[in-house]
Amino acid sequence: MALCKAEETLSEALTGFDFGGQIVGAVRYGKGHINDTFCVYTQDEAGDCVRFILQRINTNTFTDPDGLMENIVGVTDYLRGIIEKNGGDTARETMTVQRTKEGKNYYRDSQGGCWRVYPFVEGTVCLQAVEDPEQFYQSAVAFGNFQRLLAGYDASTLHETIAKFHDTRNRFANFKKALEADACGRARDVQPEIDFVLAREKDCAVLMDQLEAGKLPLRVTHNDTKLNNILMDKKTGTGICVIDLDTVMPGLALNDFGDSIRFGANHCAEDEKDLSKVNFDLDLFEIYTKGFLEAAGDALTAAEKENLPWGAKLMTLECGIRFLTDYLEGDHYFRVHREGQNLDRCRTQFKLVSDMEANWDKMSAIVAKY
Repeated sequence: MALCKAEETLSEALTGFDFGGQIVGAVRYGKGHINDTFCVYTQDEAGDCVRFILQRINTNTFTDPDGLMENIVGVTDYLRGIIEKNGGDTARETMTVQRTKEGKNYYRDSQGGCWRVYPFVEGTVCLQAVEDPEQFYQSAVAFGNFQRLLAGYDASTLHETIAKFHDTRNRFANFKKALEADACGRARDVQPEIDFVLAREKDCAVLMDQLEAGKLPLRVTHNDTKLNNILMDKKTGTGICVIDLDTVMPGLALNDFGDSIRFGANHCAEDEKDLSKVNFDLDLFEIYTKGFLEAAGDALTAAEKENLPWGAKLMTLECGIRFLTDYLEGDHYFRVHREGQNLDRCRTQFKLVSDMEANWDKMSAIVAKY
């Protein structure tokens, strides 16, 4: 079902929540591409402005809003309990789901749209790109803390909001189907990229096989560990709050670590055409590894720590496979703005994978160091 323009039911959605004051405005907010996000401005009895984040969930992407919100509420309520026990600031160190007037996790409007509200975390900034290494370190600390604080949460109770999202074996199987179908006749022009994936079929099973064998534990995972999913304190630059929890699911901590490395340990655009500019930055890998392990501490098992380089390699390889699969299928999943963009995206990921393979011993030594 196609969603109507969010503004059509915005006023109705606002009536579903008690904001504790007079609503004086609501405007589009942020740079997200999936959900519709608004900043709601209210005035309390003292005349002060109090802000909230109101979001309409994209139910075309997240087809089970009940399960999605159960995940978010369960994890954030749990985090708040741990943070309070540790003497932290629950209003700033985790998100809080504000219930509807009827006490529900989200409000469903007359058109079927699903809306949720979070109090605005004031005094923070959301960065879109790493401007200095300290910011990358702070994001590592934030995501490491996320793992440590949730180590006692039963991940098996969470819903899969996107089935098999980071099952790299399944991503390889989907690639093989796309290759065999060759619906757009593109396979003949990308044989080097195809050969690159086929040569690493066994790699795709390394972590999933260990999970199924009980060698790696099932964890609460974020599954989108980019820098812009951390709120940084404006004054101190400290990463204080993990946001965008739509993809919180049961999974591997190594995937969260690896996705951060894929995104942050290089200096190129994701669709860079000149592969000479695409290089895996070992110094940034060390900075992130240091912060992640310092924060996660003993919450990670020895096997998880040992396999951190595999997390980095497989999340990068998986992403490249997804780009190549979409290219073979006609660019229907990832939005493209020019011809061949998904092919360029896959090539950057494969170049990073090659760099990681060339630096494998150094990556392992860095993990052992911390």
